[in-house]
Amino acid sequence: MKIAVLNGSPKGRASVTMQYINFLQLKNKNVDFLIFDVAQKIKELEVDEKAFGGIIREISTADAVIWAFPLYFFLVSSQYKRFIELVFARNAAFAFRGKTAAVLSTSINFFDHTAHNYMNAVCDDLQMKYAGSYSAEMNNLLKAGERRRLQLFGELFLRAIQDGSPAIRNNRPLAASPIDYQAQELMPVQAQGVKILIVVDDINKNTNLRRMVENLQKTFSPAAQLVQLIDIDIKGGCIGCLQCGMDNRCVYEGQDGFVDFFNSRIKSADILFFAGAVFDRFLSATWKCFFDRSFFNGHIPMLKGKQLGFIVSGPLGQLANLRQIMEAYAEMQHANLAGIVSDDTGSPEEVNGALQWLASRAVIYSTLGYTKPPTFLQVGGTKLFRDVIWSRLRPVFQADHRYYKEHGYYNFPQKNYKWRLINSLLMLLTKIPLFRREFVRKIKKEMIRPFTRVLSRFQ
Repeated sequence: MKIAVLNGSPKGRASVTMQYINFLQLKNKNVDFLIFDVAQKIKELEVDEKAFGGIIREISTADAVIWAFPLYFFLVSSQYKRFIELVFARNAAFAFRGKTAAVLSTSINFFDHTAHNYMNAVCDDLQMKYAGSYSAEMNNLLKAGERRRLQLFGELFLRAIQDGSPAIRNNRPLAASPIDYQAQELMPVQAQGVKILIVVDDINKNTNLRRMVENLQKTFSPAAQLVQLIDIDIKGGCIGCLQCGMDNRCVYEGQDGFVDFFNSRIKSADILFFAGAVFDRFLSATWKCFFDRSFFNGHIPMLKGKQLGFIVSGPLGQLANLRQIMEAYAEMQHANLAGIVSDDTGSPEEVNGALQWLASRAVIYSTLGYTKPPTFLQVGGTKLFRDVIWSRLRPVFQADHRYYKEHGYYNFPQKNYKWRLINSLLMLLTKIPLFRREFVRKIKKEMIRPFTRVLSRFQ
C-alpha cells in the first residue's frame, strides 16, 4: 500500500508535524509513505511544471493521501495554500479523485477546527473520500496516551483505505455567484482626519472586486488610499523560524518590503478594508501570505482599536468557515469588525447599499472610538495564548510575554484571592442543609443585586 503524504510545513522534514508522520511510519512498516515537501518547495513547483507534474503522477499512483501541516494563522501556510491552488489551476484534481484522504495537523489547538474545516472542504471539492482528521497539540507525541490515540487513528485510516467504502461528504460544491455587479454612485462619506486604507491582493483579477473596491474608495471624502499586495516586495511566505518571537523582528526584515509596509501603512491607518476574491474555500494565497507574514508581531493585537471591514467577491454566503476566520481575526486583533460585504449579498442595489452602510458605519465607529465587546472567539483564543506563553513557550515568544505582562493578560483566576476566600467559605457553608436551602432560594436575587446598585445611580 502506498500513501502520499503532502507535507505543508515550510520547514520541510525538520518540522514537528513530520515527527507525527514518522511515528505512523514506524507503526506501519508494511506501508510505503511517499513524502512530498510541497510547501517548502512551492517556489520551484510554481515555475517548474515538470516537477509539479512529477508529484501529481506519484499521487495518482498512491492508494491514499495524508494532508499533513502545521497550523498557520487559522489555516494552512500560504505555501500549502498555493499548492492547493495549483492543483485546481493546472487541472490536476484527477490525481486525487476517489482516493481516501486524512488530515493531520500540529498546533496549540488555536482555531485548528477552521483549518480542518477548510481541508475537509478541499478534499470534498477534489472528490476524495474524507476519512477524518487528527489535530495534535504540538507535544502530544511525548505522551503515551496520545501516542496510542495517534496509532489508533492510523489504524482506522488504513482500515478505511482497505474497505474502500464511501465517506460522508460534508461540503456541497460551491455555486458561482450569478451577479454582475454594477457600481452606483454612493452618498459621500466625510472622513476628514481619518486615515482610511483599502488593501487588495490584485484588483485586476476580478471585475466585481475591482468595481466594489473603486466604488468604496471614491465614496470617502477625501478618497481612501488603495494599495495592492502584488505591488509590495514580498520575497516569500513565513518560514516558521520563530526568530520574531524574541523581539518582533522578522527574518525577512531588510530583504523585502513587507515589514515596512505593515508598520508604516497598516499600523498607521484608522480604518482598514481588506478586499479579495474567493479562491477554493479561502481568499488567495497572496492574502494568506499577508496574514502569515504579519506574524512577526507575534500574538500581540497590532490592530487594536482600528475599524476593519472585508470586501469579498465570491460565494461567501456558502463559506461559514471563512466568515468565522474573518470574525476571529478581527477579534484577536482587538479591532472592531465594521462589516463584511460580498457580491453574493443580493442584487447590485443591495451590494451598493451594503457598501454605503459599511463606509458610513466605519467612519462613525472610528470617530466614536467604538469597539464591540469580545465574544468567545477572542476570550477563548486569548486565554489559550495566555496559558501557553506563560508556561512552556515563554522562552520562544519573549516579546509576547513582555506585552502580556505589561497589559495584564496574566489574569489567572487563582490570583483573585478575594473570591477564592469567598468561594471557599460559601462551599463550606452550603454543606449545612438549612444554609443550603436559603442560599438556593436567594441566589437569583443576589445575582442581580450588584446591577441594581449600579442602575440606581442613573435614576
